Order: sequence, then structure tokens, then C-alpha cells
Amino acid sequence: MHESFSDVEREIVRTVERFAEERVRPLVAGYEASGTFPADLVDEMVQLGLFGLAVPEEFGGLGLRLTVFAAVFETLARAWTTLAAYANSHATVAHAIATYGTEDQKRRYLPGLATGEHRGALCLSEPDCGSDLQAIRGTLVPDGEDYRLNASKTYVTNGRRATLLLTLARHPQSDAAGKPRFSLAIVEKACDGVEVTTTFRKMAFGQVDTVQIEMSAVPISSRNILGGDTGIGFRQLMDALEVGRIAIAASAVGLAANAVAEARKFAAERRTFGVAIDQHQAIQLKLADMATRLVAARLITMEAAREKETGKRCDMIGAMAKLFASEVAVKIAQDAVKVHGGAGYIKEYAVERLYREALLYTIGEGTNDINRLVIARRIKDDERGILGLPY
Repeated sequence: MHESFSDVEREIVRTVERFAEERVRPLVAGYEASGTFPADLVDEMVQLGLFGLAVPEEFGGLGLRLTVFAAVFETLARAWTTLAAYANSHATVAHAIATYGTEDQKRRYLPGLATGEHRGALCLSEPDCGSDLQAIRGTLVPDGEDYRLNASKTYVTNGRRATLLLTLARHPQSDAAGKPRFSLAIVEKACDGVEVTTTFRKMAFGQVDTVQIEMSAVPISSRNILGGDTGIGFRQLMDALEVGRIAIAASAVGLAANAVAEARKFAAERRTFGVAIDQHQAIQLKLADMATRLVAARLITMEAAREKETGKRCDMIGAMAKLFASEVAVKIAQDAVKVHGGAGYIKEYAVERLYREALLYTIGEGTNDINRLVIARRIKDDERGILGLPY
């Protein structure tokens, strides 16, 4: 997987691997049992530059190519999916500002995002609309040359600890064709009118805060409209979400790899009828399917990353990668529980947690049915480059 990486890129991945295996994996069970926030591990992530994965080097980040970016996310998630979740939406925010931000916005925010001084979160969904982002009611009301933002945003990952909220909102006036206009606003959470009102309790990822944020007449300078031009936020967001989907797919691959490792280890140690259970054909067939799905998910994720980093249109292959990798993660995690038998239902075994966590990847960064619709539209557009269809 890393043959195309430079020596520096390979060393970055190896450094993350050492951190994941030596510092993270031994502590996961304890953190999961206590439910405490892993502040020391987050500090080490900051020191390693992992909050600067998507920040260009000129602003203090690592500026990784997307294939290396995906390898880092898989490596983090292989040890503990929670750490990958801390960096995911943060990296999406950083990518959006690095790609579309004005020079002023880049100078003001990217260095802080690279060092972890700023933590980024996406504010998209609202209580009355989930996947249908064009139905949002959050509004940027003109206030002289600036704006007042009124919005209610829900399921905001890392929203309690975030300092920068990249927020999708509509303008009261439509464009010339009568279509709604949307912009992405860079909202500093310390602004007046921003309040975290609810922290949601979830079936997994307990140390990753997921919150509802109310924004009432929040003053937004025109300097903080992403890119400086209004009405193009939806296009900017779709591009940024492609990066987010690659991160989610890579994280799902990491979870799946962890589940395969746990199943293989248990099967080699657990004995029934006088032999280790990995000698039973029923277990061998299950492990073979798990391994095959894992490698296939990794390959499609890296292909999506390659397409995106070369500047090609990536909505179809990105949606495929997120869809396939997340559903593979669920299937592999489920099979890992089955390999463990009754032990797989016990919290002391990692596969119990991995099975609960895997489901989130089918929901985040666009539900899998939304991604199926993206794929279906591109099939209709005759996407021969990806599908290899005959003319």
C-alpha cells in the first residue's frame, strides 16, 4: 500500500503506527472502561502534527497527499477509532479553508488548526432535516456589510471542544433562477450567541462528544464567509465532504482490520474438540471472507484517495468507498463477534465495542443510502472512467 509513498511519507505513517501500537492500544481498554477523555493521547496527537494532516506545510501542517492521509486514518482507527474521530471533521474543516479560504482566512485559522489550538467541527444537519441539507433553515441575515446567523445545528461531532464551527446556512434571497443560496460561515464558538445546549448519549464513541448547538443572532463578519463570496457554500461543502468520506472509509477499514486481528488471535487460542478453533473449517471460511473483504475495502478507499488527490471528479468513487468500507466494517465486526462465540458479547473483548462502533460509519458523512443515490446519479451520467463499461 505504501510503495508509492516517498521516504518522508513512509516515515510519517511508521511514526503514527508506533504511536498507535505502543502508546494507544495498551490504554484503550482502560479509557473505554472509565469513559474519560484521553487528554494525554490528544496532546501526543498534537505533538505529532496529526491535527495538521490537511493543513498545507506553509501554514504549519503536514499537508499530506490524500493517499497518505487515508493511510494515517486507517492506522489510527486500527488502534482506537475514537482518535480517528477526533481528527476527521477537524481535517474536513481544515481542507475546506485551505482549498477555498481567502488568504486572510488561511492566515488567521490554518496555523491554529495545524497545532490543535483551534479544533474544527462541521455544523450541517438541523433538527428538522437530516440528509436533506438544502432544506436547512439556518439563515445569514444581512446586517450592514456583515451578517447575523440564526441556526440550530444538531449531531455536531466534537462540537463541545471545537473552537471553529464551519456552518452551512442559507441567505434570505434566492439567486436569479429562484434557487436558494447557501454559504459556509467560519464561526468562532467564543462569539456571542453560540451555545451548546445538548450532549447526546450514544451507543458507542462515548469519548467523542456529539452535541446540539444553538446560534442566535451570532455576528458574522463578511471576512468569515468561506472564500469571501456568498452563495457558493454548497459546492464548497460537497468537495470537502469527499475528503471526509475518504477519512470515514479509511477509519472503517482500520476498525475492520482490528476486528480481523482480534478474531484471528482468538481463533488461534480458543480450543474446542481438542484443537484450536482456527482448525475448524467453519471458522476458516469465515476468516477467509473477513480477510478478503478487508483487502477489497482498503483498495477501493485508496483508489478514491488517488482519484481525489489528482484533482479528478471523486463523488462517485468516494461514495463507493465510504459505502463499501462502512458496510464491510459492520459485516467483519459481526463475524468477529461470531468467531468469539459467547465471549464476543462480553465487554472485556474488543469485538463487542467494534461491533457497536461499526454502525456509525454507515451513517456519518452522508448515510449509505444517500451515497447510493450519489452513485446512481453518476451511473446515469455514464461514468465509464470508474465502471469500465463497454461503449
